[in-house]
Amino acid sequence: TISHCQPYLKRHHINNGNLVSIINQFSNLNILVLGDTIVDEYITCNPIGMSQEDPAIVVSPISNNKFIGGAAIVAAHAKTLGANVTYISVTGDDENYGYTNNYLNNLDISTFLYKDPTRPTTLKQRFRAHNKTLLRVNHLKQHNISKELENTILKDIKDSLKKFNLVIFSDFSYGVLTKRIISNIQKIALENNILMVADSQSSSQVGDITKFKNMNIVTPTEREIRLSLNDFESGLVVLSEKLQKKSHPKYIFTTLGSEGIMIYNNNTDSLLTDNIPALNLNAKDVSGAGDSLLTCSSMALAVGANIWQSSYLGSIAAAIQVSRIGNIPIKKEEMLNELNF
Repeated sequence: TISHCQPYLKRHHINNGNLVSIINQFSNLNILVLGDTIVDEYITCNPIGMSQEDPAIVVSPISNNKFIGGAAIVAAHAKTLGANVTYISVTGDDENYGYTNNYLNNLDISTFLYKDPTRPTTLKQRFRAHNKTLLRVNHLKQHNISKELENTILKDIKDSLKKFNLVIFSDFSYGVLTKRIISNIQKIALENNILMVADSQSSSQVGDITKFKNMNIVTPTEREIRLSLNDFESGLVVLSEKLQKKSHPKYIFTTLGSEGIMIYNNNTDSLLTDNIPALNLNAKDVSGAGDSLLTCSSMALAVGANIWQSSYLGSIAAAIQVSRIGNIPIKKEEMLNELNF
């Protein structure tokens, strides 16, 4: 179901050999992923009909499946694409802590989950029938973690941060990535020339991509970039210019759902902007497309790919992700298969 964009590939002189070589270098990377852990639960239902007592749809659950989500799936993508990965996050002291910890440890990810008794592990339930979502129920708390927990995380990170090639911030605004944690990590990473990328999601919650300064890549949706700049009238290029002036990202990928992505390139030696259309127009589940785009694109950039190659590999990863139900880590072999190797 994935169709490649030949005009884009020709425009930037990209061929399969280049892309395969980039993917094969992913194993050289040491990556740190930080952010909010989410567990996604898909509850498949049989629709029975309308209630006669009140105007409600009646369903009967058939099965349920759990998937890791949020920053945890970013770490999983990075690992199954070939990198050495360390993951730091905060969860509740509950069964979903155990589920997440076991899942990531089985992937051989160095996992540091700090338990916070004031919150549950974020659980997002989707009730689905006939491959459509009927209802979503979120179990979560959104307050910032305590100063004590901040101190513990920063102490553990500062001793090891210099060994990483890439830091990925995966922010859902549920309290893990506080301003203090972000600013301290940004400072050390900049001093040591460590690449940094970030996503700050606004769905049922409101994030702010501008709190991440001097990133190599940021990947807001159109809604997220408008919210962060409080600008609901300007075009996407103007919005990208405003975001660049405010928080200084090197590259901006504005994700546009079924229309693909717009790439804003702050380097003046090349095109200012370009677009990659969605490479999979038969999406089964769009959840997690942005996470896979961010992960794969940033890994490509970290091994020396240019922004046009990096964004295209990220778009392939997103096309693979939306081809199945639920967040499933993308494997290196799947990427190579899509490149006909």
